[in-house]
Amino acid sequence: MMRSLYSGVSGLENHQVRMDVIGNNIANVNTTGFKKDRVTFQDLLYQQMSGAAAPTAEVGGVNPKEVGLGMTVASIDTIHTQGALQTTGVMTDLALQGNGFFVLKNGNSTLYTRDGAFGIDRDGRLVNPASGYRVQGWLAQDVNGKPMIASSGALQDIVIPVGSKDPAKATGRVDLACNLDKRTIDVPPGATPDTVEQGTWRVEEKIYDSFGSPHIFRTEFRKVPGQPNRWTGTVTVDPGANPPTNTAVSLGQNPQPGQGNTFTVEFDNRGLLRQVTDGQGGQSPTTGALDMGVSFDVAGTTPGPGGAQTRQTFRINLGAVGSAENTVTQMAERSSTKVFSQDGYTMGYLDSFKIDQSGIVSAVYSNGTDRPIGQIAIGSFTNPAGLEKVGETNFVQSNNSGMANIGPSGIAGKGKIIAGTLEMSNVDLAEEMVDMIVTERGFQANSKTIQTSDQMLQELLTLKR
Repeated sequence: MMRSLYSGVSGLENHQVRMDVIGNNIANVNTTGFKKDRVTFQDLLYQQMSGAAAPTAEVGGVNPKEVGLGMTVASIDTIHTQGALQTTGVMTDLALQGNGFFVLKNGNSTLYTRDGAFGIDRDGRLVNPASGYRVQGWLAQDVNGKPMIASSGALQDIVIPVGSKDPAKATGRVDLACNLDKRTIDVPPGATPDTVEQGTWRVEEKIYDSFGSPHIFRTEFRKVPGQPNRWTGTVTVDPGANPPTNTAVSLGQNPQPGQGNTFTVEFDNRGLLRQVTDGQGGQSPTTGALDMGVSFDVAGTTPGPGGAQTRQTFRINLGAVGSAENTVTQMAERSSTKVFSQDGYTMGYLDSFKIDQSGIVSAVYSNGTDRPIGQIAIGSFTNPAGLEKVGETNFVQSNNSGMANIGPSGIAGKGKIIAGTLEMSNVDLAEEMVDMIVTERGFQANSKTIQTSDQMLQELLTLKR
């Protein structure tokens, strides 16, 4: 009879634990990134009244007789199923679709979370604004003038330098992709200006010096009389400038004034590039890309160490021999003025930023440029259910979670990052309400066990009357 009392007590205690967990789940139904818990039970101990007996020649076997002594909590499991995604439109709000956790730093402590409600502090760091914990990842490093992100390196604070300057970059390359009309008439010697104009085509593009000052790059193509597949190009930077910019063109790397500013381009019978000849008679290879050096005087500069050079050099690329893709061509179509690209720009300020699905943070500058400045790290675990909850929707590594596998999103089973979105709690209210009813009934039934046992003891005490 005492055993039933203690069994009932264990049932009350452990159903109360289950109710505590359900209450916590319901309380966090709207907590960003929260992962619900569940409670499982198991029976406790058994008192054996008689053991089992094996069958004999005369009688069969006898089963053991055991009386249970109650139940206990087997586990409280964290359920890491995906929560619903809610769009917020805030670029610093991040959600993970799939496995993994954002990595945060609190001093020397490393925390992991699914709560991506981040913001930027006064120093430009990406942080959790509720706690100040810093989001971890890798910052871009300048390698040969290009930003590179080494995701195998040590973790760093993600810093977004809003308002920082992007220095001006001098144009180093101009890619031409115009078409020269095959039907253009030849220009005979001594032709009038009107006739000459019919036999030429002009291509212009804005380029920049090292200060970010704009200049006009112009190339005038004129069909060579009597040679249907040859055109002469004349390159000028800032036409009409006073003093003139002394533009020079050469197949070499550093054209000098006096070398001339003309070249001849030759096409094959398909209208595709064949060869280029500069004003000094130098001929390009008949394979690969055809490009030439251009130099011009930049007004208002001083030569010498630490100063911009008086003369600026860049390359013009006509395209690849035998190719029609992003290349100067000679087809029987109207001439075009297309310049495929130029790589210079003026100074700009960081106006905004964007975060893609791989976690790369790209700065967007007012001069129209953008470049990666960092990448957000994602941590994954062999057994995420083994992580320990430490509050504020954060987890820490435990003995049974395994070591954190840190890397970019979308790699090695890690989920992808969605900017402007938050992951909601994975608590299902309908499920929790049903569990609450079942738990309450279990608690009620165990209380009845105690009540009935007490009545039986009362009857026992009245036997002497």
